[in-house]
This record gives sequence, structure tokens and C-alpha cells, in this order.
Amino acid sequence: MSTNKSFSTETSERYSRALFEVANEANELSKVEGDIKVFQTLFDSSSELKNFIQNPTKSINAQNSVVNLLAEKLDFSKNLKNFFLLLIEKRRIFFIKKIIDNFLKLCSIKRGEVKASLITSKKLSHEEIDALSKDLSNSMGSIIKFDHKVDEELIGGLKVQLGSFMIDTSIKNKLKKYKQAMLED
Repeated sequence: MSTNKSFSTETSERYSRALFEVANEANELSKVEGDIKVFQTLFDSSSELKNFIQNPTKSINAQNSVVNLLAEKLDFSKNLKNFFLLLIEKRRIFFIKKIIDNFLKLCSIKRGEVKASLITSKKLSHEEIDALSKDLSNSMGSIIKFDHKVDEELIGGLKVQLGSFMIDTSIKNKLKKYKQAMLED
């Protein structure tokens, strides 16, 4: 059974897996992951850097110079610096966002983490989110990491989505069920 993946998705997955394997074999996975997160923050916050890195009209030498400077200033691992230089040489650097996202997913999977979406009616403290994560992690047998969002339309309660598994204890959902039950009677 074949899947229809775009060229950019397949390419990004291949490159992120290659970086993951190289970093893992060199026993520097946590260092590379930390460096990637630093780069991702910088990349996401600087439109100038994003445009420069992803601009196919920029010369390979100019992009290499910027990556070398960043690697030196931010103390990137040698493997990560070489990986970025390879992406530039192969003209795949404009896939960097997808590659980073895929690499971070691979790191989470290796640690046994599972990403879940947590939507609440009000902002929760880090302690409350950690407590929910710990309780759900114990019952699921995996480490659950939440992507927390606030939706004031829920009125109260929360929604948790873990893959195709959904828990919806929101007041909005309960009211919707009551309304549906009343209409059916």
C-alpha cells in the first residue's frame, strides 16, 4: 500500500532521519537537539535569517558563510554544522523547517514521548499541565507532552486529543449533547 507524500515531505523525512542517525551514533543526540531548538527559535524569530537561508538565489558561498558564523557563535555541534552545509550544497536548505520538525519528532519518539493536544477554557499553570501530563502518562504508559491552547468558547472543562483518541469534558460539549438529546425526544 503506497502513500502519496509530497517530494518536500519525503525529502525532509529522509534528511531528518539521516541527521538523527548521525547524531545518535556520535552519542550527541541531546546536544544536536538542543542546538536545533536554538536554531529554530532564531529562525522563527528572524524573518531576515529565514529569507536569507531559504532564498534559492543566494549563493552557496554566502549561505555557507552565514551557517559557519552561526555555528561558531552558537557553538553548534560539528555534525549539525556539516549537516547544514550539506543541505546548502544539495540545495535542500529551504526544507529546513520541515526537517527540524521531523528531527524533533524523532527525538521525542526515542524518549518515549507522545504529543497530545490540550485545550482548556482558561490558561493553566505549568504545575497544572505537568500534573495532568503525569496522570495521563501513568495511565497510558508513555510520557505525554501537551501542546496547550486556550479556547474560551468551551465555557469550562477541557479537551485532550492524543492521536485519534479524544477526551472532551467541556461544558460546551455537554450542552451540545443535552440539546441533541432534547431534540431527539
